[in-house]
Amino acid sequence: MSQHTASEHTASSSVGTASASASVPVPVPVPVLSEEVREALDRRQPVVALESTILAHGLPRPRNLAVGLELEELVRAEGAVPATIAVVDGVAYAGLDKARLERIAGGEGVRKLGHRDLAPALATGATGATTVSATAFLAARAGLRVFATGGLGGVHRDWTRSQDESADLALLARTRITVVCAGVKSILDVPATLQRLETLGVAVLGYGTDRFPGFYLADSGEPVDWTVHRPEEVAAVMAAQDLLGGAESALLVAHPVDRERQLDPELHDRVLAEALSECRERGITGQAVTPFLLGFLVRATGGASLEANLAAVRGNVRLGARIARAWAARP
Repeated sequence: MSQHTASEHTASSSVGTASASASVPVPVPVPVLSEEVREALDRRQPVVALESTILAHGLPRPRNLAVGLELEELVRAEGAVPATIAVVDGVAYAGLDKARLERIAGGEGVRKLGHRDLAPALATGATGATTVSATAFLAARAGLRVFATGGLGGVHRDWTRSQDESADLALLARTRITVVCAGVKSILDVPATLQRLETLGVAVLGYGTDRFPGFYLADSGEPVDWTVHRPEEVAAVMAAQDLLGGAESALLVAHPVDRERQLDPELHDRVLAEALSECRERGITGQAVTPFLLGFLVRATGGASLEANLAAVRGNVRLGARIARAWAARP
């Protein structure tokens, strides 16, 4: 398949006579694939999508760039090709060169883009890091089948009052992609999120566990209905999804952080209670809640929550690459 580069935005076209010419936009593929990703797809080699929000908005600088490069190398070490996804100057990319990765990690004018923000971002020439929903959408559009991330968004606490629910859930209900994650963020209402996923028809597999992980924690306290133990089993479920047809929903592979690297559960519960209490006292609502709670946890745990987050992401990226290899190896 032929892919245009970012510079191929316009071309001149003669109209009527040679002297009457106008600049006519040339359609740019969405997303534009890096040469490495394009060649891997052409050769049916494994590719893993990676989100960019963790780099632009989830980690301190300059560590975020080092982590971005590290995650890509982890994918390569497992025999797959990384496709970090972002929007730069109004162009969506699956696979970033070092300059674009540095641009996203730099943070200057980098917006946070959910899937609803993609059309405005492309139309206005914006630069932004993609959340789970935007990454999943663009990855699926590019023909990628595996996406590795940290934790999903979900149903927020006090949902009955706020009606606050992550856009991740509805997008995954209509997007055929396998998402390797450490469950959902423990600051959310985990039981309500699992119920919502069931209602939306999004299948959840516990990888090596019968318990649903809680992002920083290996066990959120909630069970999962299905457990698998090998990447080949995940690939078999993916193939069965395609065979069945029906709704183009995602497959969630819930992969817990190693217990020795999780945040201490007692510390987690105490600090989260303090964070929720302060959030209510300060009247923080809506989209401001999640970054406030996550920031509070980082500060109050002396950075331990951030390290648990990174441990979970690293494990998910490795597993995502193994699943992508199993998927690519199908006859």
